[in-house]
Amino acid sequence: MKADYETRVNDEKVGAVDALKEMFSQVGDYVFTDYRGLTVEQITNLRARLRENGADYRVVKNRFARIAFQQLEKPDVADYLVGPTAVALAAGDAAPVVKAIMDFSKDAPLEVKGALLGDRVYTAAQAVAFSKLPSRLELIAQLMSVMQAPLQNFVYATNAVPTKLVRTLQAVADQKAG
Repeated sequence: MKADYETRVNDEKVGAVDALKEMFSQVGDYVFTDYRGLTVEQITNLRARLRENGADYRVVKNRFARIAFQQLEKPDVADYLVGPTAVALAAGDAAPVVKAIMDFSKDAPLEVKGALLGDRVYTAAQAVAFSKLPSRLELIAQLMSVMQAPLQNFVYATNAVPTKLVRTLQAVADQKAG
């Protein structure tokens, strides 16, 4: 005779997973890091840098995060949810967030495990490469300068003719006066 096995659902754990789902659903980009070796002061500094770029930095329980990502039907990131894990949650443009993390990791023992940007999973090496790309705002600024250049050249060319005429007339006037 077999005993019926019953799984108990711990309401606290369900609540923790729901809280992570709520947090994860409000952003679109995630950077997974190993924060081992960081002091409390360093983590506070990193959080401040990330807040400046519109991101949040949270230490997560791997099992709960895995369940939350599965329930949100996100791509599988279980490989990055191993060991001590903290997640940078980027609400807006992810490029400045990844750059801030990479800059911070030069001076601190912070290791990037990988990233989930949109619906694409990036390895640590790909995240490093992504950090070297210009951000969305930088690309827009470059595009605007390229679009503005022909107009600026036209303005300089049309201003050159009257300016040259005025200078010539002034030179003639100075010559006759002298």
